[in-house]
Amino acid sequence: MNPSASNPRLNLDPRAYQRGLSCVHCGLCLPACPTYTLNGNEADSPRGRIQLMMGLADGAIAPTPAVRRHLDLCLDCRACETACPGGVVYHELLEETRARLKEFDNDPCNPACRLPQPLSNRLVEWLFLNLLTHPTRLKLSLLVPRVLQKLRLYPLIRRTGVFSLLPAGLAKMAQMLPDHGPLWPRRLPARTAPASTKKATVAMLTGCVGSVLFEKVNRQAVELLSACGAEVIVPPAQGCCGAMHHHNGVHEPALEMARRNIDALESADFVVSTIAGCGSMIREYDVLLRDDAHYAQRARAFVAKVRDITEMLEHLGLCDLPHTVDLTATCHDACHLIHAQKVSEPPRRLLAKVPGLKLQTLPEHDMCCGAAGTYNLTQPETAAALADRKLRCIQATGCNVCITGNVGCALHIQSQAAARGVALRVLHPVEVLHAAAFGSSMAPA
Repeated sequence: MNPSASNPRLNLDPRAYQRGLSCVHCGLCLPACPTYTLNGNEADSPRGRIQLMMGLADGAIAPTPAVRRHLDLCLDCRACETACPGGVVYHELLEETRARLKEFDNDPCNPACRLPQPLSNRLVEWLFLNLLTHPTRLKLSLLVPRVLQKLRLYPLIRRTGVFSLLPAGLAKMAQMLPDHGPLWPRRLPARTAPASTKKATVAMLTGCVGSVLFEKVNRQAVELLSACGAEVIVPPAQGCCGAMHHHNGVHEPALEMARRNIDALESADFVVSTIAGCGSMIREYDVLLRDDAHYAQRARAFVAKVRDITEMLEHLGLCDLPHTVDLTATCHDACHLIHAQKVSEPPRRLLAKVPGLKLQTLPEHDMCCGAAGTYNLTQPETAAALADRKLRCIQATGCNVCITGNVGCALHIQSQAAARGVALRVLHPVEVLHAAAFGSSMAPA
């Protein structure tokens, strides 16, 4: 590809640009890429997208709607990084490119190649950046649906098909709302003492969507950590991890969120999340803040403390599990747990200790389900196709219970199963472990 004077260059960070140069186009990533396995389009493969991004950086191609479409279809699942023998850090190049494209769209000097966004898409983006990332706003927005659920009217409204009249992204949001939940989820206590000899102080990142829709999982995680000897703190000054902004190219707010969370959580021995997407994001704070003179060193120390909840429970030593959990289940590996955080075995080792639980191997256990943060809202058709593929794999195991460690995966798989009439329960590992430890119900709160 040769640069053209008529094409603008995307001014990528040289370190991100170098990520693209390290790709040798061997193609070993192709079978791991969800979009490539769906459509076989080279431009929807990791190496194809790398070529497009390098072409944009070099001015060899313009950021036309067609080029942007191929980049937007990437789930940023990072399965290609796991498959890559050369260690190409694909996600840094992708996220840097998306950030620069946002700047390009806001530049009045480049109207010709700006990607037109329908009003519905802009509304969905506004909602997930300004509503989903603020727990109090999200709770307020859910009050009416929750009241309708308590009155048993919400399922009737859903069955009328009225949600199908909404724009695709909004219809998907309505579909994903769990059928049960408290009217106003409670805050976790600011401090929970260890139930036995103190082994560590653990700060919990509660998440934005997770703290509202998966409040029960967070509360059970605190109880398990306490039972295993941790003092658990939940500083109220913490906020959204910044993933939604960062992955969508909205860079500066993500930096501010990272700084806020470091300030709030860094005093603990460990920082824990029950949500794979949040855990993956906070493990990236050292890269995000590497040029910040006041936070770069603190970010590196912070990242060294981050653990997934299953890693933390295993590190502390799991408490006694006296209760039988009579289930046969399969495990879906959330992309941001297995590919981004490289955590696969700790959940399985812990679940193997649960009396009565039988685990079946899931075909394509590490293939993306299509949730991918807000991808299922912005690209609902592709997301639904990947969810259907995941459901077929789950059904092949003969299980009607799937265990996964990410709120996005759980909501997406569960809602797609309900839409397809598939009987399926999706549980977090914490719910299963809590039931084994305390005899609690795994029914929705």
